[in-house]
Amino acid sequence: MLRITRDIVIDENDIEIGFVRASGPGGQNVNKLSTAAQLRFDTNRLTLAPDTRARLERIAGQRLTKDGVIVLHAQRFRTQERNRADAIDRLIEMLREASIRPVPRRPTKPTLGSKKRRLEGKKRRSDIKAGRRSGGYDD
Repeated sequence: MLRITRDIVIDENDIEIGFVRASGPGGQNVNKLSTAAQLRFDTNRLTLAPDTRARLERIAGQRLTKDGVIVLHAQRFRTQERNRADAIDRLIEMLREASIRPVPRRPTKPTLGSKKRRLEGKKRRSDIKAGRRSGGYDD
């Protein structure tokens, strides 16, 4: 059992991990060995609050299939064990991030002092620009 948060716990048997050949450079090692880990996790097996599920869908993006299965592909390392651990860590991090409820923004009003400073700055700039204008002198 993997404890994600206080409320979310997933069974390790619900996580399916398969190994495939990694893409990209690497020479003979990458051509011979299946070291990239492909993790599949069905989110329907979890009981999540509707807002948490919506955040998870937004965070997962295209890694979430229409059936609600998260598919992660880990090929950062050269060994199966490290790629497997990396994929599980990424899944746990994704679930933890989805479980955090964002703090609502409370709009604030500018203070009287900040309004005065802004207007004083505008007046100062206006005076500088007004001084550049040529006066109506009769020469």
